[in-house]
Amino acid sequence: MVQLHLEKTKTDVGRAAAQRGAEAILLAIAARGEANIVVATGASQFEMLAELTAIEIDWSKVTAFHLDEYIGMRADHPASFRRYLRERFDSRLPQLHAMHYIDGDAPDLKGEIFRLNRLISAAPLDVVFAGIGENAHLAFNDPPADFDTTDPYIVVKLDARCRAQQFGEGWFASLDEVPERAISMSVHQILSAGSIILSVPDSRKAAAVRDTLENGISPAVPASILRRHKDCHLFLDPASAALLQDTPRRGSE
Repeated sequence: MVQLHLEKTKTDVGRAAAQRGAEAILLAIAARGEANIVVATGASQFEMLAELTAIEIDWSKVTAFHLDEYIGMRADHPASFRRYLRERFDSRLPQLHAMHYIDGDAPDLKGEIFRLNRLISAAPLDVVFAGIGENAHLAFNDPPADFDTTDPYIVVKLDARCRAQQFGEGWFASLDEVPERAISMSVHQILSAGSIILSVPDSRKAAAVRDTLENGISPAVPASILRRHKDCHLFLDPASAALLQDTPRRGSE
């Protein structure tokens, strides 16, 4: 079941999502002495990450995993998700226990996926922070998404709408520069988390939000699978909620 939260602005979306995620992190630390989280990138996550890194948490007890990364992209490229997270997440948290990045330009791609899968298989996920793409992708699981694989990280092909979104958000100088493949956390692995926190503002996400919540659950709408999760929270602003038949009340669940 997806619990909806309607906030006034994009900034409010980020703040509310960060607070909900922080609560889940603190509960995990209280229960087990540690927490394992996944952090996402993209324009939808700016405000959430700024708020999350300002919350008082014992980050020395938190291990973070990287959600997805382009294949063949160097870590210092302006569009690299490793660079994005270093600048907006772990550089602000020097006490963070560990940050496990996806090395998208590793010379041995199979070896890199094996390394990631081994690491995350030993770390049950408490919280996944993510968004929903304009094509309703979840991480880089574009339609039709693989709902069946149980591998934690997989190689995926980016579809035309996904690549257009990356260009449209200003990460690349041209559409031709957007890579066609990436390493992504799988749908199955995302769903294994205790809590999923989604920050999804802006009108360009409105159709994806509607299709995620109001159509059938299908690989053609990857994020629709979230409706089967026990603790998934979707934070919207009025623009991203505009096409819903039943608009949630502001701040409601």
